[in-house]
Amino acid sequence: QGHLVESGGGSVQAGGSLRLSCAASGFTYTNYCVGWFRQTPGNEREAIAVIYFGGSTASYADSVKGRFTISRDNAKNTLDLQMSKLKPEDTAMYYCAAGVPCTILAVTQFPLRGQGTQVTVSS
Repeated sequence: QGHLVESGGGSVQAGGSLRLSCAASGFTYTNYCVGWFRQTPGNEREAIAVIYFGGSTASYADSVKGRFTISRDNAKNTLDLQMSKLKPEDTAMYYCAAGVPCTILAVTQFPLRGQGTQVTVSS
């Protein structure tokens, strides 16, 4: 049974940076695309990034393109999200998720997901 555990959330001022990490276990990591989505109370999930099996190809939502970078380490079964130039509207609970197909639209429906880590950006 697969598990994903996020870490690295916190509070930061606008313009700052944070790095989120996700540790995967209990499944064959390289058989899955992995990605991040975020959610605020009362709103739908927003997929923000996905990275392919080998890690060479990634896709981003327009809202984070150029500011966030997704990466994966298949030797360590980990997934990272480097966030820079953070804005107050980036405030949300961030979740890592694993599944297929490898499309940004599918990330919010990936069957494996973690418990989330909170990111708060103050103005």
